[in-house]
Amino acid sequence: MRKKNKNKMKILFMGTPDFAKIILEALHNYGRAYDFNICGVVTQTDKPKGRGYETQAPPVKIYAEQNHLAVYQPKTLRDEAFYGLLHELSPDIIVVAAYGKILPLNVLGYPKYGCVNVHASLLPKYRGAAPIQRAVINGEKKTGVTIMQMYEGIDVGSMLMSEEIDIAESDDYGTLHDKLAALGAKILPEALKLIEAGEIIPVAQDPLQASHAGKIEKNDRSIDFSMPAYNIYNLIRGLSPVPLAYAELNGKTLKIVSARVIDGDAGLPFGTVAEFSKNMIITQCGEKMLGIETVVPEGKNKMSASDFINGRQVSVGDMFNKEKI
Repeated sequence: MRKKNKNKMKILFMGTPDFAKIILEALHNYGRAYDFNICGVVTQTDKPKGRGYETQAPPVKIYAEQNHLAVYQPKTLRDEAFYGLLHELSPDIIVVAAYGKILPLNVLGYPKYGCVNVHASLLPKYRGAAPIQRAVINGEKKTGVTIMQMYEGIDVGSMLMSEEIDIAESDDYGTLHDKLAALGAKILPEALKLIEAGEIIPVAQDPLQASHAGKIEKNDRSIDFSMPAYNIYNLIRGLSPVPLAYAELNGKTLKIVSARVIDGDAGLPFGTVAEFSKNMIITQCGEKMLGIETVVPEGKNKMSASDFINGRQVSVGDMFNKEKI
């Protein structure tokens, strides 16, 4: 029978959205049986969301409170109050997963083992805020998770451990997000054990191989039907189920949840609705055509393309336009 370790590695966890919640849950479950102790959880403040702008707690906070973990929601990490909290908790290491704020130097250098980040890409590719979305949008076939030592700068630290997975043609942002969160949850405990044992060798990133995965802006979501259908398909799945790619149709914004590439060319101007077939809105693109399957009309809920067609909100010959930002 395993003896209890009186000097468990003390971890301060920092994260905010669902991706981080999945990592925290795995770390918490693993730590109760082995050599980790989560001494505190830092997450961003509650914020208004949804149509009613009701204040909602981050997923990490909800999980932490449900499992009796101490939760802290500092407005800033750059004041004496937060540094005092660090001194009080005295973590051996800080684990960060999609926290959403840059850690100042005095925080990065505080713990014995420093700060490590669970990043959803194979660094140095896709540094930044939206690595999962950008990988799908760019048509990547593989991605993964990297556990990295945090330095000053965005995702520039040495790599400690990584694992690769395939991106399936059927993957969208939502499915790939969940796969990568589960992968990060799987490899993080092993990385922490190796860090504590001094058995992990940091590998510096090659800055010449680096690429930036910037935050998704509204203009990034606007569909240009002069692009090849495959590029548009990747854009749609890279932004689904949120925040969704969109175009203008008959003067209204239409968000597109799912679509597929259709071989052939109707010889019509880009963005023209060519036909309705197999419950899809077949639309001319710069190369091949796009079969739109599921949509969110302006001011309405998600619906199938067939329901949208039956509601007479689109006709053959109508044209999608790239919305002006």
